This record gives sequence, structure tokens and C-alpha cells, in this order.
Amino acid sequence: MLGQDGKPYQYVSIRTDITQRKLSELALLERSRLSVLSAEVSLALSQSGTLPEILQNCTNTISQYLDIGFVCIWTFERQTNQLQLQAGVHCTDITCSTLSDTQDFPEHIALVNNIIGLMIQNHQAIFNQELSVNHSEKLIESTLSISRFSAYPLIVEQQLIGMIALFSKQLFTEPTHNLLNWIANNIAVAIDRIWAREELLSRREALLLRLASQIRSSLDLDMILETAVNEIRSLLQIDRCYFLSYLPHPSQASLTITYEARNPNLTSMLGSIPLQKSNFLTQNILSQELICIENINSKSQLDYDIQELLTEFGITSQLMLPVKSNSGEIGAIVCSHCSGDRIWTNSEINLLQAVCDQLAIAIDHAQLYTQSRTATLEAQTQAEKLTETLHKLQQTQSQLIQNEKMSSLGQLVAGVAHEINNPVNFIHGNLTFANEYFQEMLTLLHLYQQHYPHPEVEIENFAKKIDLEFLTSDLYQLLSSMNMGTNRIREIVLGLRNFSRHDEADKKLVDIHEGIENTLLILHHRWKNNGIGLDISIMREYSDLPLIDCYAGQLNQVFMNILTNAIDALEESMIKIKTNYKPEIVIRTEILESKFVVIRIADNGLGMGEDIKKRLFDPFFTTKQVGKGTGLGLSISYQIIVEKHGGILNCLSEPGKGTEFWIQIPI
Repeated sequence: MLGQDGKPYQYVSIRTDITQRKLSELALLERSRLSVLSAEVSLALSQSGTLPEILQNCTNTISQYLDIGFVCIWTFERQTNQLQLQAGVHCTDITCSTLSDTQDFPEHIALVNNIIGLMIQNHQAIFNQELSVNHSEKLIESTLSISRFSAYPLIVEQQLIGMIALFSKQLFTEPTHNLLNWIANNIAVAIDRIWAREELLSRREALLLRLASQIRSSLDLDMILETAVNEIRSLLQIDRCYFLSYLPHPSQASLTITYEARNPNLTSMLGSIPLQKSNFLTQNILSQELICIENINSKSQLDYDIQELLTEFGITSQLMLPVKSNSGEIGAIVCSHCSGDRIWTNSEINLLQAVCDQLAIAIDHAQLYTQSRTATLEAQTQAEKLTETLHKLQQTQSQLIQNEKMSSLGQLVAGVAHEINNPVNFIHGNLTFANEYFQEMLTLLHLYQQHYPHPEVEIENFAKKIDLEFLTSDLYQLLSSMNMGTNRIREIVLGLRNFSRHDEADKKLVDIHEGIENTLLILHHRWKNNGIGLDISIMREYSDLPLIDCYAGQLNQVFMNILTNAIDALEESMIKIKTNYKPEIVIRTEILESKFVVIRIADNGLGMGEDIKKRLFDPFFTTKQVGKGTGLGLSISYQIIVEKHGGILNCLSEPGKGTEFWIQIPI
């Protein structure tokens, strides 16, 4: 049918109507498709999984519902701020595959990197921008046969964290563009949420790792609990965290806050909780029940006393997790907040439960360690006591042996001296009378010679035979020599008696020099050059000493032991050195600080090393040959000087520089 102008108008009208209907259907189809896309993306973002898995599901969904050749999601690495591909899809007319499966992946990266600089500069999306770079156009035409690039920034709190890049053959419609903006915003929020969760999990894992490491590296329970409360408070960003210890008692159990980490502005809760306010907490700890209070005012079942306690310290919400070890120790980790309501999430409770499990293990380990240390210390103490007892027994035994030996020797010396002294005194006393009788007889003989100058022949012959003149002169010398000999014997006997001091067991005032001289007298045969001795020079440097209150016999025994060792050392030195060696012993006495007398006995022998000096006064230790020494002399001397007299016995010696014994006793 034609109109007034001769043209068919109804055909055009019908055709226009059909076109509009098709456009409406296409718009409806696009809205439906975009609605399904938004639902699918929302579902993909709500799924659990790692960040690359979630974002890959989003790119897969976008590629299914939009006519695109390439889509990828990039993020900035948080530490280095480097661009990092998280997910992507490359589509052809036949199939779609992830970017990691295609050879065009490196070229896509280069292409996107050329554009990313523009986005970083102005933080604005580049919508439907035709690529004007010849290289980019050539790359697109040769690889994907597409000419449109769209990019949508991923922004969280005005900070660019990544982008979505798409290549398409035609421009996106405004609804598609709006949906992609919405998807970009939701993906940015999802990425930020996942990153926050990963950081929190990382911090929680780090806390558990630090606690486990602390438990492994230290068995000090105080340090572990102190670390735990500080780490928990820092991690959960709460006002206070403390460890509550349950202390059982036959009459009345108690709860004590032993470790605490808190906001510096808050009052400390360390110490015992009053009995009337601890019943509620005690029951929950013993029954191993968790207490979770988000707001103390909304917990009507709370005990009045515990609510009053929390209010007293300004606590508005609290979480308590009991800790019980296998050894029976009971306590609790308590987290509290003083700034309003605090929602305790399941992840936080699970984290704290894991911490409590670690603390229970730590308590067991610490107690086992303490028990093992206690047992070790007891065993060590017992061993030390046994060693000390054995040492004392050895000392007592050696002292008894030496005392018995010296007692027997003293008795023998005293007896021998007494037995020798009697005949010597008899001889010495009679020598005086013999000398007198000889003088009288000699006087009588001279009278005969005066009055009878011409004796008989027989008398004259006998006088010549016996050489009367020589006999008369020699008899004087003989009697004098016998007198000197008996005096010497008497001196030796007196020296033996003074040295043994058998009848003087108690302390008394004595002359130290006399004791030294008596000892040298007894050892005269060893040091004097009389055909037997070593010809040792004895040099005396005596000071003016007062009488010393001491055990004279025992002190003489010390002099005997030290001088004997000095003579033995010089004898060994003479054998080893042989040429141009003159052995000598120097004996010095002096007063120290007007309180002590010091006797120093030094020799110029070979000396000794530090290893020998350390054991010098040990019982039964000797460097002499078998049969020549028992190793008791210096040990007994040490006991006599240090224990009996309260003095000091020390040895100064170096190899090649001789040895000096320092004897110091109180005046």
C-alpha cells in the first residue's frame, strides 16, 4: 500500500517496529546476561580458596559472558610494588584457555605494561580507548584480531592495588561498562579482604611459631608466659591480656594473676583475686569451660561478684580460655577490652585455643625440666656429700696413720733419748772425776820425779816404753774429746726430745727458731758435708720473733716435712744439673702486720709446674719413687697449719726457679 506521497508506509512502519522489538530483545538479553554475570562473579568472590584461584574463577566467568579476546587481573606486590599477574584468560573464536597455556602470553604482558604507566599517573580508568601505537595495533591485528582495549583500576581507600585489562572487538555498552566497574570494585574489596585475612593468619601463625620456638628454646616458664601475654595483646589489639593461675589449697583455693600485658593507661591487676569474687572464675576453670563476654551488661547470667570485679577495672568485654596441663597445673589465658563491645571471632578463639595448647605443653615441659633439675641437683648434692665424706675419711685416715706414726716415732724417740741419756749422763758426769783423779795422780808422779830423780832401771825402762810424756799430754786431749762427745750426744738427745714434744700435746708458747734448729739438727746427716750429706748451704735470715702460741710438736713435724722435701728436690737437681751447681736452702722468718709470723723455706732446685702445684696438698699424691714417699707429709702439714693453727700454707714455684713454702700462723 502506498501513501499520499506514493511510498509504501506500512512496510516501513512494520519494519521499524520489528527493529525496535529486536533492539528491545537484545537489550533485555544483554541485561539478563549482565545480571547472570554479576551473580556469577559475586558467587565466585564468595567462594573459599587462594587469591589466584578466586580471581581465575572471576576471569573465567567474565570470558563466558562477554565477547572478549583477552582478560587478565593484575595486582601490585605489596612489598616491592611490582606488577604481578594473578589470573587471566585468552579466548579465540573456538576455545578459551588460561594465559599460562598460550604462547601469546609474553606479548600480552608487554602490551599491558605499556598502558599501566598511564593508569598509575592519574588513577583513572581508560575506557574504550583505541590503541594509537603502531606496534600495539600491529600486535593486536597479528595475534587476536581485536582493536579495543579497556582497563578498570582496582582501588581500595584511594590506593591503586591492581587492574583488570580486557581486549575486545567492539566497544562495550554503557551497562557492560558499569557492570565491569562494579566487578572491579568488588574484586578490589575481595583482594583487600583476602590480603587482610592472609596477614592476620600470617601474624597468628607467627605468634604460634614464636611461642613454639620459645618453648623449644627455653624451658623457663616465666619467660614463656610473659611472652605469650605480650604477643596475644599485640596481635589481637586488645587493652589487656593476663595469665590467671589456679593455686589449690586444702583449706581454700585461690586465683592469682601472675603475668599481665596491658595498656599503660590501665591499672595493673597483678595479684590475688579476692575469694568472694573468684568463685565464678574458679568453677569455669575447673570445669574447663570457655567464657566469652562481648558486653558485660548484656550477660545476665554473670555472677554479681565477677561483674563487680570487671567493672572495677573498667572491663567491658572478656574472653577466658582455661589451660590445663597433663601434670595437673591449671590456669587460664584471659583477654579483656575496656573500650566498649568486643566481638570475639571464631578465628581468634581458635588461635587462643592453639596458644593454650602450646602453653599446656610448655608447663609440662617446664615441670619435667624442673623435676629433672631437682633430681639432678639432689643426686649432685648427694655425690658431693659422698665425695666430701670420702675426702674427709681419707684425710682422717691419713691423719690417724700419720699421727699414729708420729706418736710411735715420738714414743720411740723419747724412749731412745731417755735410754741414751742415762749412760751418757753417767759417762759425762764421771769424766769430771776422771779428770780430777788423773790430775792428782799426775801430781803424785811429778812429786816422785822430784824426790827420786834417779829411779830404778826397771821403772826407767817402762817409762820409756809407754812414752810417759806423750801419754801425759794425749790424755788431756782424750778427756777433752770425750767431754765434747758426751756434750754432742746430750745435745742430740735434747733435740730429739724437743722435736718429738711427746709430753707437750697442748698449745704453749714456744720459740719457733728453736724448733727449726732442732729439725735441722736431726736432718744434719743429710745436708752437712761429712762424707755422707749433700753439702747443702743453710742460710738463716731470722727476725726477732716473740714466743708463739702453737702446737710445738706438730709444727716441728711441718718443718721436718718441708725441709725433707727441699733436700730431696736438691738431691734430684744435683743429679740432673751436676756441674757448677751449689744447692742451698734459705730460711727466713718475719712478722707480718704485727699479727702473724711468717716462715719461708726456699730452695734453688728445679721447681715444679702448675699441674703439680694444684695437687701438692692432696692426700697420697707424690712425685717421688715408690717406697720413697707416701704423699701424706704435705697433706698433714696443710691440716696442721690451716685447720689446727688457723694459718696459711702456700707453695710458690716455677720450673727452673726453685720452690718456696710460705708458712703463716697467728701470733
